[in-house]
Amino acid sequence: MVMGELSRETEVLVIGAGPGGYAAAFRAADLGMDVTMVDVEERPGGECVFRGCIPSKALLFVADLLHDARRVERMGVKFSEPELDLDRIREWKNEVIDQLANGLVTLSEKRGIERIKGRAIFENSKEVRLQDSNVGRIKFRHAILATGSYPRPLPDISFEKGSRIMDSAGALELPYVPERLLVIGGGYVALEMGTVYAALGSRVTVAHRSERLLRGADPDLVEPLVKRLQENFEGIHFNTGVSSMKEKEKWVEVKLEGEVDKTEQRFESVLVAIGREPGSKGIGLENTKVKVNERGYVEVDEKRRTADENIFAIGDVAGGPLLAHKAFREGKVAAEVIKGLPSAFDVRAIPAVVYTDPQVAWCGLREETARKEKRSIEVVRYPWRFSGRAATVGLEEGVTKMVLDPDTGRVLGVGITGRNTEGLISEGVLAMEMGAIAEDVGFSIHPHPTLSETVGEAAEIFVGSVTHHLPKKREKPG
Repeated sequence: MVMGELSRETEVLVIGAGPGGYAAAFRAADLGMDVTMVDVEERPGGECVFRGCIPSKALLFVADLLHDARRVERMGVKFSEPELDLDRIREWKNEVIDQLANGLVTLSEKRGIERIKGRAIFENSKEVRLQDSNVGRIKFRHAILATGSYPRPLPDISFEKGSRIMDSAGALELPYVPERLLVIGGGYVALEMGTVYAALGSRVTVAHRSERLLRGADPDLVEPLVKRLQENFEGIHFNTGVSSMKEKEKWVEVKLEGEVDKTEQRFESVLVAIGREPGSKGIGLENTKVKVNERGYVEVDEKRRTADENIFAIGDVAGGPLLAHKAFREGKVAAEVIKGLPSAFDVRAIPAVVYTDPQVAWCGLREETARKEKRSIEVVRYPWRFSGRAATVGLEEGVTKMVLDPDTGRVLGVGITGRNTEGLISEGVLAMEMGAIAEDVGFSIHPHPTLSETVGEAAEIFVGSVTHHLPKKREKPG
C-alpha cells in the first residue's frame, strides 16, 4: 500500500467516478467550481462502464441477435448454427468499454477537472487521506460521496479471479461458456446474465428464494418473461436456496434446499447475483458527522445533503433504486446545491429496465403497491397481440399497462413488457413528470405501425376512444 506525500486543496472533492460521481464533477465544473475527482480506477466510469451496465448490454445485444436468428425460422428464414468466437466477443465488449471510458477522460480534461487515482478515507469533515496514490491528502470545502455499491456475496463464499463461483463482474469477463450454469438470485442481474449465457449455449438453472422473479415489478409484467425463460432455461426453482457449495477442479458441487426435486447437483459454474451492498464501509465516515442507516446506506435529504454540512452523498451509497440514471440526476443536484442554486431531487418517476428477452420496464406507481396501500386506481392494459407492429416482428406476447387516477385520469404509473421497452418507457416518465392525463397521451398522435402506439392505445382504453381494442365498459345511466 503506497501513499504519497503530496497534498491538495479543492473546492469540491468527488469521491468515486461512476455515473453519479462524474456527473457531479462535470456539473460542478460547468458551474465554475474547482473540482477534484478521486477513484480507484485510472479512468472514470465506475461499475457501470467497467463491470455493469455497459458490458452487460454489449453481451445482451449479442444474445438478442441469437434469439432473433432462431425466432425468424417460423417466418421462413433459417440460418445455419452460429459460430461463436468468444475471444472476439470479449474484445468487442472491451472496445466498447474503452471507447466510453476514454471519452469520459476527454470530457474531464476539457472541463479542467483534476483526476487522482486512489482510495479516499475521511480523516474529518474537511480532509481525506489517500491510499494507493501519489497524493497523500486532500483538503476540501465540499465533498460528494459517490462510492457506489458492490455485489453481495454468500456467507463464507468469496469471489476470486479464476474461480468457478462468480459474481456479476466475473460473469461479464465471459471466461468460457459453461455447459451447465447455476444462477443464484431472481433479480435483473441474475436474469440478464442468465439470458446471455443461455443464448451462448449454457444450460441455465435459476435458484431463487422467493416465490417470484423480479419482485420490483408487477407480476403481470413479469409473466411473459417467465414463460420465455422457462423455454430457454433448463430450470427455474422458486423458494429454493443453496445450503452448500464445494468447488472442485472441473465443477461445483451444490446442495439445493426448497422446491427442487434433485437437491445435489453439479454445475461447471455458479453465478451469485443476490443483490448489492453500499460502498460505505472502511472509508472513515465515523470520523465525520455523516449518518449511516442499519442497511449501510448514507442518509441524505432531497438536496443530497448528509448530516455533515460539508458532505453530500449520491447514487448507490445513498440507497433508493440502485440505478445509474438516478445517480446522474442526484450528482447534478448535489453540484447545483453546493453552488447555491435552488435544486432538489424531486422526481416523480424513476424508470427501471430489465434487458432480458422480452424486456421489462416500469416507472411511477406500481399496481401491486397501490393495491396494498388500498389506493383508488384504475388499471388499463393493452395486449401486444392487438399491435400491428408487434405482429410484424413476431412479438405479440408483450403488454403495455397504465395505472391511472380514476377520477382525473392522471397518469400515476406505466409498465411495459416486450421489445425495446428501454425506449418506450420514457414516454411514461415524461407523462408523469408533466402531470399528464390519459387524454394527453391518448390524443397525441403516435406513428403507425409502431410499438409506441401501444402506449397511446392503452391511454385511449381509459378515455373510451381506443381503435384496436375494446374500450372500458361504461356504467349505463340510471
